[in-house]
Amino acid sequence: MSKQLVSRLLGMFRSRTQVGADKFGNRYFTRVEEVDGVMEEKRWVEFKGSDQDQTTVQVEWICWLNGQRKKAPTPEELAELEARRERYSKKKEEEEKKTGVRPVKTVGKFESPNLKSSIPQFPDTSLDQRKGHDEVSRSKDGSDTEDATIDTDRSSEPTGTGATFKPGTWQPPT
Repeated sequence: MSKQLVSRLLGMFRSRTQVGADKFGNRYFTRVEEVDGVMEEKRWVEFKGSDQDQTTVQVEWICWLNGQRKKAPTPEELAELEARRERYSKKKEEEEKKTGVRPVKTVGKFESPNLKSSIPQFPDTSLDQRKGHDEVSRSKDGSDTEDATIDTDRSSEPTGTGATFKPGTWQPPT
């Protein structure tokens, strides 16, 4: 490494200022440095131990690191928010005991959505499946026609195979 790089790295570590620590032992730092002629504040976290578990960073610190907060959270603020979260958690547990309903917690992959509510909107079989393709493509007199129509109830489901497609002739169901 060059002498210039080494002195720059040492200067960065000397000019850092610790602004706080959280209950997990993570420490938070800031430094002002010049970037393209503009003085910018850099913020970062040093995790306790070699684990670097990012899930231990509290929401308030995440907001400060991302610049969504101007001031770092104070220990008093963090204690107050922790107490509020604890009260909410206890209140939620009491409600679950009263109602007997516990929220479902899933781990891993989620199941597919329940689409049973949409069944009344969309019939389970289309007109082709109910009458068969041969009956749909025949007119009332029994002769095969390309543009045969059926006078019975129309389905909003697609019914053709594409062989009788004519551009501009589709009309929405009435």
